[in-house]
Amino acid sequence: MEYDVIIIGSGPGGYTGAIRCAQLGLKTAIIEKYPSLGGTCLNVGCIPSKALLDSSEHFYNAAHTFTEHGIKLSDLQVDLGQMIKRKQEVVDATTKGINFLMKKNKIDEIHGVGSFVDPHTVKIVKADGSEQVIKGKNIVIATGSKPMSFPSMPIDKKRVITSTEALTLQEVPKHLIVIGAGVIGAELGSVWARLGAKVSFVEFADSMIPTMDKTLGKELQKVVKKLGADFYFSHKVTKVENTGDEVVLSIDTPKGEQITLTGDYCLVSVGRRPYTDGLNLEAAGLKADNRGRVEVDDHLRTSVPHIYALGDVIRGAMLAHKAEEEGTFIAETIVGQKPHIHYRLIPGVVYTWPEVASVGYTEEEVKQEGIPYKVGSFPFKALGRARASMDVDGLVKVLAHKETDEILGVHMIGARAADMIAEAVTAMEFRASAEDVSRMSHAHPTYTEAFKEACLAATDNRAINM
Repeated sequence: MEYDVIIIGSGPGGYTGAIRCAQLGLKTAIIEKYPSLGGTCLNVGCIPSKALLDSSEHFYNAAHTFTEHGIKLSDLQVDLGQMIKRKQEVVDATTKGINFLMKKNKIDEIHGVGSFVDPHTVKIVKADGSEQVIKGKNIVIATGSKPMSFPSMPIDKKRVITSTEALTLQEVPKHLIVIGAGVIGAELGSVWARLGAKVSFVEFADSMIPTMDKTLGKELQKVVKKLGADFYFSHKVTKVENTGDEVVLSIDTPKGEQITLTGDYCLVSVGRRPYTDGLNLEAAGLKADNRGRVEVDDHLRTSVPHIYALGDVIRGAMLAHKAEEEGTFIAETIVGQKPHIHYRLIPGVVYTWPEVASVGYTEEEVKQEGIPYKVGSFPFKALGRARASMDVDGLVKVLAHKETDEILGVHMIGARAADMIAEAVTAMEFRASAEDVSRMSHAHPTYTEAFKEACLAATDNRAINM
């Protein structure tokens, strides 16, 4: 069987790329090792975590804010079994939707482990042990990533767990220790904290979400601290041991002392690694770099021109929406179009509550690069809409060029920030100035008024409601 395009991996980058290839008239096959399509994101990542984040936030609000809204409840309990069941129903509905899209677009769906035989040939070993061999004029590596760990923190998937197991716990932990206060640690730590767990974050860096603008990490810590969480910043975990009913962590402090933390579960969220295991890259004339990534050029081509790679398996942020853009980019490149991705303008989001979202330069980056800049910020507590919904935590921060007023970066923490950041991306794609946004009418009352007010603040300190 010969195809115009073979895509190995059916995550957001793989399935989006497959659909775009099919739309462009290319005969396309997609290979997936697991029974369901959608990759990490749909099965054990973005989608199920958001389902639990929403469920846990509903419970937390019912317990802590409903009375103030005039809603009285009694005997409030967590039905964890139902919560996990609903999460799985969301996952199943979403992955079945991808199956439908494959059929609709006449994409051949092949389940099994794919590996290169030669630069144009892929062998698929199926669950029953049978093999299928297919050829492709173009091949796309979209195999994603896996949770990372270190020898000092061996994963046993029982007490010492990854994000995958954290989505299917059968009990609310008494004390969940989270190694890593980045995006995944912050999200899943907040889920279990809302449901009643004591949560301790141990982070090697000096703040939460350390890759984002420092203001956001400080603001998020304030919010998560209200859930009763403890923080150990600039601490290094040297040993993690499962003693049966408990997990014991040995930790080096910034002062060179050693402390011990004990909990019933330990979530290891120290990042993810590119996943190319078993691909047999050498047979295609390829090799991974020292970080396990497949090297690509600006057109996402590998060193073998008809083989492309995308998403978590290549350089750049490990984001589902980055992979989606790259899937479309590759499909259009194959047929001779000239697509474009502005990597600086791919937003990052943390789905805690309040949500965190960011796009463009951080303040630390503009300082490092010597770019003249000005800052405007606006707190959610000054928004009528935020007061009405009792979502007053957070702020919007805008960085603009000091001389041209062009928006360089937008950083927000607050209600619906994940949705609001799209306005900032749109403005920045068209190289809007802070004044441009400040002169656009924003409906009142809305959360997005905070973006307008922050732009006003960046334009000669003209914020109206502060």
